[in-house]
Amino acid sequence: MSGSRERVLARVREALADVPADEPVERALERDYADSHAEGPTLDVLVDRLLDYKALVERVSAAELPGRIAAALERHGAERVAVPEGVPEEWFASVSARRIVDAPGAPLSVAELDGCDGVVTGCAVAVAETGTIVLDAGPDQGRRAVTLVPDYHLCVVRAEQVVDGVPQAVRLLAPERPLTWISGPSATSDIELNRVEGVHGPRTLEVLIVQSAE
Repeated sequence: MSGSRERVLARVREALADVPADEPVERALERDYADSHAEGPTLDVLVDRLLDYKALVERVSAAELPGRIAAALERHGAERVAVPEGVPEEWFASVSARRIVDAPGAPLSVAELDGCDGVVTGCAVAVAETGTIVLDAGPDQGRRAVTLVPDYHLCVVRAEQVVDGVPQAVRLLAPERPLTWISGPSATSDIELNRVEGVHGPRTLEVLIVQSAE
């Protein structure tokens, strides 16, 4: 056991050999990550990655958001929609679908969630470089089951929640919270590498990016 430990530590020391002694490792990691960052505005990178993962993506203004949420739900035939208790009421100003609220004191059962046509949530942070959306069970995101059972997930991401890379995202997140990292719709592959969607989560992920007012 001690031999394995020493080998691991030796590899770590070797990997950090070119890091200045007075530079914190965290800063060094961020510097290296930034060096490999794709060119272009951060939001452009996020949209590109999400589309590559077969997510549906649209940029909207804050004023357009209620109408776009309503249009997205109607487009997917979502008549019963699960929503965490903390989702802003104004998001649904134009929505005709019935909202089924999941609250900490009155959580929806698995059967009730399965009977919903979709779920609408916010997010904690989004990572442009990896096209990843992170949920941390905040008031507008709810518990993990809420976004895993329904077949359609509509997620609202504010532009100010988008960061370039994983190190920046990790620094903003509380490690003691239940974190869910989402990179596109649920998908897996069998032994012959045939892609199968919806096995352990929604088959459709739609993201509305709310751009900051200029």
